[in-house]
Amino acid sequence: MKCWFCGCEDSKVIDSRSSEDGNSIRRRRECLNCGKRFTTYETIEDTPVLVIKNNGTRQAYDTAKVRNGIIKACEKRPVSSARIEAMVNSVTRTIYNTMDREVPSHVIGELVMEQLKDVDEVAYVRYASVYRQFKDISSFMDELQKLMNSKDDNK
Repeated sequence: MKCWFCGCEDSKVIDSRSSEDGNSIRRRRECLNCGKRFTTYETIEDTPVLVIKNNGTRQAYDTAKVRNGIIKACEKRPVSSARIEAMVNSVTRTIYNTMDREVPSHVIGELVMEQLKDVDEVAYVRYASVYRQFKDISSFMDELQKLMNSKDDNK
């Protein structure tokens, strides 16, 4: 690690500790050339995931968009913010664990719907109505029927 003050590449680590959030390691170093001390941080390299939109364009995966969609679906429902964060983290973890650098947007939508289905059926139907772009009442009823059938199968 290059010294911030003199540019020398020789330094020794004096102290190492995890950051408060546990996502990085803070290292206190001392330059072997000038003797000055400086701090470095070691983090996991974040390789961006691109989302392939329905029109073929690509944009960086944005956790905030997933969070906002879930929050909208859960509005005025008895779903805690901790549960919402758990759903967002689960979707994000699943996306990054695929090891694909490009993910179709419909895969993300299906992952969110899977999470909502287990947490709150009304939130699930709200999200599905936007995600599936129901054209009429019959398509809406078809989705409700699927939900009812899956609920009966789980009994």
